[in-house]
Amino acid sequence: MMTQRNLFEQLPTLAQDPTQLETLFSAKDFRTRLIEAIRQASKRIYLVALYLEDDEAGREILTELYQAKQNNPGLEIKVCVDWHRAQRGLIGAEPGETNATMYKSFATQYSYQIPVFGIPVRGREVFGVLHLKGFIIDDQVIYSGASLNNIYLHYQERYRFDRYQVLHNKTLANTMVSFIEKEMIEHPAVHDLASPTQPSTKQIRVQIRQLRASLAKASYQYPTQTISQDQVALTPLVGVGKKRNKLNQAINQLLAEAKQEIFICTPYFNFPRSVAREVRKAIRRGVKVTIVVGDKTANDFYISPEEEFKTIGGLPYLYERNLRLFAKANEAHIASRKLSIHLWKHDNNSFHLKGVWVDKRYMLITGSNLNPRAWSLDLENAILIQDKHYHLKAQFEKEAENILQSTQLICTYRQLEKAEDYPEAAQKLIRKITRVKADRVLKQIL
Repeated sequence: MMTQRNLFEQLPTLAQDPTQLETLFSAKDFRTRLIEAIRQASKRIYLVALYLEDDEAGREILTELYQAKQNNPGLEIKVCVDWHRAQRGLIGAEPGETNATMYKSFATQYSYQIPVFGIPVRGREVFGVLHLKGFIIDDQVIYSGASLNNIYLHYQERYRFDRYQVLHNKTLANTMVSFIEKEMIEHPAVHDLASPTQPSTKQIRVQIRQLRASLAKASYQYPTQTISQDQVALTPLVGVGKKRNKLNQAINQLLAEAKQEIFICTPYFNFPRSVAREVRKAIRRGVKVTIVVGDKTANDFYISPEEEFKTIGGLPYLYERNLRLFAKANEAHIASRKLSIHLWKHDNNSFHLKGVWVDKRYMLITGSNLNPRAWSLDLENAILIQDKHYHLKAQFEKEAENILQSTQLICTYRQLEKAEDYPEAAQKLIRKITRVKADRVLKQIL
């Protein structure tokens, strides 16, 4: 039987020049770099995100894409977004025009159109969305967990903090484009949301199930490359569903490999059981574990007590409740500094970072929230970086420092609010959920 170590070491790899891997440190830098890359593109632009929003920043990106297409009609431009998310309004918002409406409007204004493909990962949004990430422009990959709207791109005053890596690697770019084309765009379940008409979700229900089954078997295809001492190794990974999910397996194995330290970022504290188990095992074998999570007020679902409370506003309190229970159970490890929990908060901005660093030799850049929903429902991807000769160590450390500068170290679980301290509406919701034991179900889909 193949050991876990063999499984990890036998992952196929792509060679990467470490000088051609760059980390950006702010949402504004991300927006600037993305627009610059679109303007300079000569061959292709593939943008994949959960959504491209109908707001100022979303329209700016779409305008840049259309201008690039009109200037160079031979430029291949394709956008992929979640099918369901594109055809509804924001959570809690009044019914109105959707993102898909904007895509159709833009298509009527230009001579050369750009398809915006809706990817239906499941028949209903609550049971799975397109959470695959990656902006491929010519031979570079700009990878971030960010979607495309005002807050993710820091277009106005507020921003949503994420991670942003730029990799110049033709083979990686080709590999990701090939997956997008063959496994997503070419499937009969996928339709262009910018065209005048589309089928209803009900009409393509059978095709959606077929797409889901196909994606569960899919993987990035590329010839493995030998890695020299002057290079780092890249392994692009993709996964959907609980069974035989190579991305989930790799994350668990990455944590199991840790010898000195683990650094984890997640916006929503709700680890899958296997991740929680590997974290506990790592602490027991003497690994220093650092977890960075957003303060509840930095959660994108947070509603200020001065505003009208909606059910969705209960999520940040549920996540903090999870964190408080975890911190309480690990109080001794927190006291001994085997476990460090950092809460991120910067003014009224929000936190959306995901990723894992292990022993300053391995780094996972991903859109996965490291929660049960990512583990079993959404289509996720990641790029695992193996840096056995520490070429990127200084860059890793600078990114970690950039993340931690707006955090507070939790020295005891008592620093986290109790449910009794929450606004009355949030208290009522949590009591109701826990009374009927609905929190167990919610943990699997949030």
